[in-house]
Amino acid sequence: MTTPSTKTYATTTARTVAFLGLGVMGYPMAGHLARAGHTVTVYNRSRAKADAWLAEHSGSHRSASTPREAAVGADLVFCCVGNDDDLRAVTLGADGAFAGMRTGAVFVDHTTASADVARELYGVAKAQGLSFVDAPVSGGQAGAQNGMLTVMCGGDAAAFDSAMPVAMAFSRAVTRMGESGAGQLTKMVNQVCIAGLLQGLSEAIAFGQKAGLDLPLVLDVIGKGAAQSWQLDNRGKTMAADQFNFGFAVDWMRKDLGLVLDEAKRNGARLPVTALVDQFYADVQQMGGQRWDTSSLIKRLK
Repeated sequence: MTTPSTKTYATTTARTVAFLGLGVMGYPMAGHLARAGHTVTVYNRSRAKADAWLAEHSGSHRSASTPREAAVGADLVFCCVGNDDDLRAVTLGADGAFAGMRTGAVFVDHTTASADVARELYGVAKAQGLSFVDAPVSGGQAGAQNGMLTVMCGGDAAAFDSAMPVAMAFSRAVTRMGESGAGQLTKMVNQVCIAGLLQGLSEAIAFGQKAGLDLPLVLDVIGKGAAQSWQLDNRGKTMAADQFNFGFAVDWMRKDLGLVLDEAKRNGARLPVTALVDQFYADVQQMGGQRWDTSSLIKRLK
């Protein structure tokens, strides 16, 4: 079960929606849609997750056995799965969502995937009279549970305008960044920032510990100055306490950084620190930290 949210929902027209993928992010995101008054059909590869979600959310919601079935009659189809291949699996083919969507419906993809697959599916959707918006999110598991995600979108303005008020059920900001693929590219910028910040924070905490400083006090003090960041505020003390069970896993970060580095090869961006931190995360995986959260970079330094 998810932690109940105290989010206040803005009044929006109730819509018929589908949600594909009930993982650590999708499960609470779909829950916010239901609590905001929308009628939700859920699909998950493991039926047990869908059954658990339905047991938690009363009303006219239902589950579907295929993405196509979930999408039938939906104004908006939301999705949050693992990678490019998973995304193709739930959109394309006879059982894919695109085959069940009505003309004019909008598919909103919250998967962190490549810009290439976003553009590919945008083209397929458009040819079928559908809309596709790439809309990766930032804020992690806590952001999904609290309905406070930041959503960065790429796609046509009309499709974005249709989806945005509904997506606010689980978000604090939903912004159109440009044409198809722009959402995924913006998420890559986000992950580059996080990788560098966490490595710097890891080195700072390890240094402070070696120096014999009172780390909680140090973090409180520097958090009031130019070193302040979300990572310092939310992960600094847990890193110092050797706690790494806070959502976004190392395996997922390596997947995301792989997308970043592949894109950099195409566009010529130079990312020496990002490439190095990616290898540091590989070291953490070798230490058995595949499911530790991304702040576990500090484990390499101890």
